[in-house]
Amino acid sequence: MKSDLPGRTFEFAKQIVRLCQDLDCSPGAPRTLANQLLRSGTSIGANVEEGQASQSEADFVSKYSIACKEARETHYWLRLISATDLLDAALLKPHVDECNELIAILTSIVVKIRAKNKV
Repeated sequence: MKSDLPGRTFEFAKQIVRLCQDLDCSPGAPRTLANQLLRSGTSIGANVEEGQASQSEADFVSKYSIACKEARETHYWLRLISATDLLDAALLKPHVDECNELIAILTSIVVKIRAKNKV
């Protein structure tokens, strides 16, 4: 399944890396949250990329399902960072919005393939 999703998730990962650089300026909670966000936010694209090279449809669904879980985790960390005022909510809003869109896209792809194939 070819789409712009690999490129889009790569761009999102780049944005997350930059955001984490801003967040990781002090020890303690900000650094810990930056590490969590960095792991989940970059994992989305890595799993989409792996899914593009999947050996079977079941493998594809597995990788995209993991990407969706990672997107949901990323959404959580972004919300937590905003709610604790570690970064300005206005700065985080575009990232939260993109993350929501990625969740919707990934969920839709997984649901459609599972329904079609009963995977």
